[in-house]
Amino acid sequence: MKHLYLNLKRFDVPVEYGGVNRIAPLKDWGGHIVKNTQEGLKKYDPSQVEFIQYFPEAHILGAVDALCEGSPVQVGCQGVYRVNTAVGGNFGALTTNRPASIAKAMGCTSALIGHCEERNDKAGILAEAGITDTAAVNRILNQEIRQAVEQGLTVLYCIGEKSEEQDNWQQVLGDQLRVGLDGVDTAKVVIGYEPVWSIGPGKTPAGRDYITRIARFVKERTGGLPVVYGGGLKVDNAEMLASINEIDGGLIALTRFQGEIGFYPEEYLEIIRTYLGQ
Repeated sequence: MKHLYLNLKRFDVPVEYGGVNRIAPLKDWGGHIVKNTQEGLKKYDPSQVEFIQYFPEAHILGAVDALCEGSPVQVGCQGVYRVNTAVGGNFGALTTNRPASIAKAMGCTSALIGHCEERNDKAGILAEAGITDTAAVNRILNQEIRQAVEQGLTVLYCIGEKSEEQDNWQQVLGDQLRVGLDGVDTAKVVIGYEPVWSIGPGKTPAGRDYITRIARFVKERTGGLPVVYGGGLKVDNAEMLASINEIDGGLIALTRFQGEIGFYPEEYLEIIRTYLGQ
């Protein structure tokens, strides 16, 4: 099974506000993406490949509403809160936070947890309180994963090392896996590997041998969980990543990196075609 994910980050923000959304008005944005990708994905065997698209919360309902009968697209959310609602328990006193229960009720089937941007945010908040223990971030993410899985959501759990952690990558990634997955039913989990040190303008992308070594390490530590490349699946690296037996898919974000940068549905479909070779 191949797992192909799309993280739409905050690509909904219009250009006049500093964003990259040139494809649709805000009220139509989520539905526009689903409508303009699902038909092109129908030709792939659903027993061989899954497509999950992670939307900002405001667009989840529009994306779910745009799903056609038998759509190959699954709609996911960008994280869940570490506390959930429960019958006879917390009824929703969770202002500003998104419990897994509402993600499920809105039609999501999956949650993206532990993305490097989420990790940086949590680490920054903890640092304001004088806490620099990286294990604290992993413990919080573990709580989020548990809540998502208990609600029946699958989880793409992202791990990765920063440039200053490269010499100690086995310890860093090992801790992220051990703490993050503690007590979790991993049958619902896929690991997304983000080489944080190689992501961004001017940085050298991780090579085939490096990615292969990490994927093997993750599979050994997790008992063979699927591993996808989370450092950005794109046309330029799709064939290379597809050639790595230990890699089970990838995470797409931006589709255009020059000119009018941003996400474009037709370019997303081109990445899929290139990776799957059809």
